[in-house]
Amino acid sequence: MDEDIVVVNKPASIPVHPCGRYRHNTVVFILAKEFNLKNLRTIHRLDRLTSGLLLFGRSPKKARQMEQQIRNRQVEKEYICRVEGVFPEGIVECKEPIEVVSYKIGVCKVSPKGKDCTTTFQKLSQNGTTSVVLCKPLTGRMHQIRVHLQYLGYPILNDPLYNHEVFGPLKGRSGDIGGKTDDELIRDLINIHNAENWLGIDCDSDISMFKTTKDEADRESLSSEHTSVVHHSDDDGGVNSRETTPPCPEAQQPELGGKIVERTNVVKEYPVTAQKSSPEISSALLDSMESPLSGGGCNVNKVTVDEHCYECKVHYRDPKSKDLIMYLHAWKYKGPGWEYETELPTWARTDWDHLDSV
Repeated sequence: MDEDIVVVNKPASIPVHPCGRYRHNTVVFILAKEFNLKNLRTIHRLDRLTSGLLLFGRSPKKARQMEQQIRNRQVEKEYICRVEGVFPEGIVECKEPIEVVSYKIGVCKVSPKGKDCTTTFQKLSQNGTTSVVLCKPLTGRMHQIRVHLQYLGYPILNDPLYNHEVFGPLKGRSGDIGGKTDDELIRDLINIHNAENWLGIDCDSDISMFKTTKDEADRESLSSEHTSVVHHSDDDGGVNSRETTPPCPEAQQPELGGKIVERTNVVKEYPVTAQKSSPEISSALLDSMESPLSGGGCNVNKVTVDEHCYECKVHYRDPKSKDLIMYLHAWKYKGPGWEYETELPTWARTDWDHLDSV
C-alpha cells in the first residue's frame, strides 16, 4: 500500500463490494472499518469465489490512470486455475465470442452474437485427472476465463456454474448446451438453485431474484435483451473506478504498520501479503471470514421476521467449506512501471490432493 494504491490478496468467498445480500462482510467494508481506508476506487473486480490480486485506487487520479491502462490493454493479467481433465500441451488460444445470457443471474455462454474476446492457456502441471493451467485474458469480458474453459471442455474443477450438466450432457463443451434456448437455460438454473439452495453465482446477482413460482418467473423477462444493465462485473479485469467505498460506521482504527513503497521503473511486490504491502490487510480479510461474529456477536433479540417478505420465507442451508472456494486465482498484474503478484494457492501445488479439500 502507498498513497495512491491499495493491493490485497483477496480470499475466496468474500465479495469485493456491497451487492445482493452482502454489505458489511465485503472487502471494501472490511478495509473501511478495520483500517479506515474509505472512498477506495475499484479498479477491477473479482467474483466472490475467485481469490487473488485486487487493486484499489486511493485517489480519483490514480484510479483513472489505471482504468485507462486496463481499457487500453496495457495491463498484463495472469490467472491460475485447476481444471477437469488433462489439458493439452503447448499454448492454447480461444477466441470464441462471449454473450451475456442474463445479467440478472450472471450467466454467459459462447455465441456468435457475443463480444469478441481472447484468452490464452498453458498447462503448468497435471496429475492424471486434473491440470493446473495458466490463463492470460487479453480482453475483460464477463466470466471470460470460465466460459472459455467450459467451451474447450476443461472447466474449472469446482466451478459451480460452468461445470454443471445444466448446460447439457457435454456441460457446454464446444458450445453445446443440449439444444436449450436461453430462457430454458435460465429457468433450469433457477430450478437448480431452488433445489440445492446454493448456486455460487456472482455477488452482483441478487439471489432474491430467483423466484419460486412459475407465475412470478413468467412475469419477468428472462432474456438479456430486455434486461436493464446497471454495471458490468467480471473476474478478468472489469473497469469501474467511479465506484467508491460506501460510508462505514466510525470505529477506533488499528495502526496499519505498512511501509510506503518506493516507486522505481518497475515495482514488484511479492508476495502481496509481505510486510511492505501491509500483511494486516489480508489478515483482517481472513479473520473477518473465519470469525464472522467477532466484535459484538449476533443479538438474536434483534432479528425480525416479516410475514410478507420473500427473503424471510426462504431457508438457505449453510454452505460447506468446499462451496466457498473456486479454483481460480488472480496471480499477477503488470502495467507500465508497476507489477504485483501473489503466492500461489495450495490447490495449485503439484503435490495437491483433491481429497484434502473434500
